[in-house]
Amino acid sequence: MPASPARSMPVALYALAAGAFGIGTTEFVIMGLLMQVAADLKVSIATAGLLISGYALGVFVGAPILTVATSRMPRKTVLIALMAIFTIGNLCCALAPNYAVLLLARVITALAHGTFFGVGAVVATSLVAPDRRASAISIMFTGLTIATLLGVPAGAWLGLHFGWRSTFWAVAAIGIVAMIVNTALVPADHGHGKPIAVRDELRAIAQPSVLLGLLMTVFGFAGVFTVFTYIQPILTEVTGFAESSVSPILLVFGVGLIAGNLLGGKLADRQLMPALLLTLVVLIVVLGVMTFALHSKVLTVLFVGLLGIAAFATVPPLQLWVLHKANDAQSLASSLNIGAFNLGNALGAWLGGVVVAHGPGLAALTWVAALVTLAGLLVALWGRQRENNVMRLPAAICTSGES
Repeated sequence: MPASPARSMPVALYALAAGAFGIGTTEFVIMGLLMQVAADLKVSIATAGLLISGYALGVFVGAPILTVATSRMPRKTVLIALMAIFTIGNLCCALAPNYAVLLLARVITALAHGTFFGVGAVVATSLVAPDRRASAISIMFTGLTIATLLGVPAGAWLGLHFGWRSTFWAVAAIGIVAMIVNTALVPADHGHGKPIAVRDELRAIAQPSVLLGLLMTVFGFAGVFTVFTYIQPILTEVTGFAESSVSPILLVFGVGLIAGNLLGGKLADRQLMPALLLTLVVLIVVLGVMTFALHSKVLTVLFVGLLGIAAFATVPPLQLWVLHKANDAQSLASSLNIGAFNLGNALGAWLGGVVVAHGPGLAALTWVAALVTLAGLLVALWGRQRENNVMRLPAAICTSGES
């Protein structure tokens, strides 16, 4: 019997997962604190939702800039420096005296996010055989899913009982631990990539297949955050759960994320494009059907778990697509794709705020989210058609020459 991926993977992947855990906690924990932050800083829920959009835009802007700026540095050094930025940003969040400062601190924290996951994904794939690259990515991203399983509910519990600032103090402590673990376990000799001219990297990124991959990620994942940004008010105001029930329900979502992430990695290692299309279709179906489940507490909990599975099953195939198409610009492409995930997050959070504040309201977020993800599926189908046309062209040329 072959060894399971979890047992055969290098230990350095779990160091990367530790960093992903910290970053994932600070990204997602604000969803469980939205109402407390809004009340304490005297802003609306929709305005508080912009803390998610601001963070996501910080990732989108910071990922390519920091990746290019650190391209000639050893990747281990880059990863540790990024965790230092992350820790400082969370300390600033904990000390923020008002909404504007908190938003700025979130943006500072976000600068580390995209480059950490982008560089980390390249390091992860360099540690394993080519046919296990998606699984290696999924192991690193397991830190992100565990953050949602444990970090986010724990942060929501801390915020409920000790104030939302205590959550950011705790996340800063996680950042320090992640720095220590990455220093100890990530091998120093993994990270001296061959220097590539920025012009050549940009040329590789500008390929249509890479750009389509980034667009798939933006629209494919935006639907998730159209709903998840406002999961706390959805659960309390639409379904009727008590505020104290939010943390346990987020645990269900986190279990789904872990299962979906690992499943997506296995599917992508087998057949990338079919896995990409299948996971997007499943996500659309889950979001659409969830609309009819929100008024039943039992069905809502079930669909929160299914949403976690469907959402993160898309991550390994979306990330691996861009890595496959970027040739020698993998670090920049990987970081840009993480930025694309977060641009999708920002788009989803903004769109969800519009639906809540000016549209049909919280109960409509799920079907609106399904339509957004449908746009991602259409881009993926476009990408598949383009790939098929490119593959048929040489064959047609050869046939013409023979005749």
